Amino acid sequence: MENTLLFEAFATLRAPELREFGKFVRSPFFNSRSDLVGLYEYLLQCRETSISPVPEQAYTSLARYAANARKGKTGWNQKLRLANSALLALLEKYWIYKEKFEDADRAGIRLIAAYRKRNLEKHFQIALREARRGRERLPWRHADYYHDLHLIDWEQYQFETSTRRTETLNLQATSDHMDTAFIARKLRLACLALSHQAVFKTEYRVGLLDQVLDYVLDTNMEQIPAVGLYFYCYKFLSDPVPDAYFARFREMLRTHDALLPPDELRTLYLLAINFGIKKINESAAGWLQATLDLYKSALRRDLLLENGLFSRFAFNNIAAIALRVGELDWAETFVLENKARLERHWREATAGLNLARIAYARRDYRTALLNLQRSDYKDLINNLIAKTLQLKIYYETAEYDLLDSHLASMKNFIRRHTAIGYHRTNYSRIVHYTRQLVDLNHRDAAAVAALRQKIEAEEILTEKEWLLEMLEG
Repeated sequence: MENTLLFEAFATLRAPELREFGKFVRSPFFNSRSDLVGLYEYLLQCRETSISPVPEQAYTSLARYAANARKGKTGWNQKLRLANSALLALLEKYWIYKEKFEDADRAGIRLIAAYRKRNLEKHFQIALREARRGRERLPWRHADYYHDLHLIDWEQYQFETSTRRTETLNLQATSDHMDTAFIARKLRLACLALSHQAVFKTEYRVGLLDQVLDYVLDTNMEQIPAVGLYFYCYKFLSDPVPDAYFARFREMLRTHDALLPPDELRTLYLLAINFGIKKINESAAGWLQATLDLYKSALRRDLLLENGLFSRFAFNNIAAIALRVGELDWAETFVLENKARLERHWREATAGLNLARIAYARRDYRTALLNLQRSDYKDLINNLIAKTLQLKIYYETAEYDLLDSHLASMKNFIRRHTAIGYHRTNYSRIVHYTRQLVDLNHRDAAAVAALRQKIEAEEILTEKEWLLEMLEG
């Protein structure tokens, strides 16, 4: 029974939800079948005692509440299956009810509709006024805000068109709010599509997008934060010269971030951060500090946590970018203060790797190697980052025998792992050009210039700056 749709759904209920659902099941308003109360109580007992439900015992729980459900009667399995389906339907109804009425302000809009349908004008006007006030009391001015205003305006229009046919109606406000909500959502979807297709090499066709972009400019709607943030986001994601759009986006985000709920604010920050990382990987100038600033702003607002934890990838990116900007002390503070907020499985390896990076940046090679040796890098990318750090230390300390062995080992490691795409190209080139550095006659100006030209021409090479620095050294 534990593999049934019912128990899988039931198992996700938290303690307060279990109590609420119990009241829901026992309420004659929602449930007229007493046998479902018995099935609920049995499943609740299984949850509380951490035992797996057994079909025969589940059926017995039904029999206690239904005289015609005696065990041993022909078809009891079918009766249990039907009861399972009925209780699952009741659980789904409970979830729908919660979703529908959890937002008191949205419930207020439904109340307006109820009074309108009953032609209760005084009640309608009071409910209409309270619904508008409820929306204005909330801090958010996102797409849902304009959508709710459209719904309120629409209810007002429907009421007035049946009672005041000769007066001017509020169709303009209804249309404007609908347009703002639609355009904000359309641009958000377009930004997400662009960001996704850049990573997964797919194509999305976002209908009416050109017309929406033109309309935003023609009507100055980019001045509305709910629209403007996604408008400028789309422009920097799609334009070959994104800097001006990115700057305008950052300014608007800084000025109006209090107008958006945390989940939407997180989406905007991640869209901008991921784009910044893309530009950093392309060695574009000026993007390191801009991306670190976005990370810092997101950290102050706790927008980078998922279920209270950092992903190891975000953690690595934050520390790495801070080091490249030269903020060593800030990076160390970040790692030490947030180590406990990493997933337990990856905690020691991720923190150790980044402390090693910080020690390397301070030219404390011994501490860097100690931190690397203490960690077990089960993650493939972390493993490659650690190997690259060792490579750099061996080169800079002139441990050429160790370096030679390490390069051979790293090359084989990369060759064995074929499913890492961009990373395989990047790390293969790091090994290749480090080998070139070792074999290079640094007094041969022509050879040095030729190697520099090759390194500078590479589009995928995260250690380009280091390689050029070593070439000059």
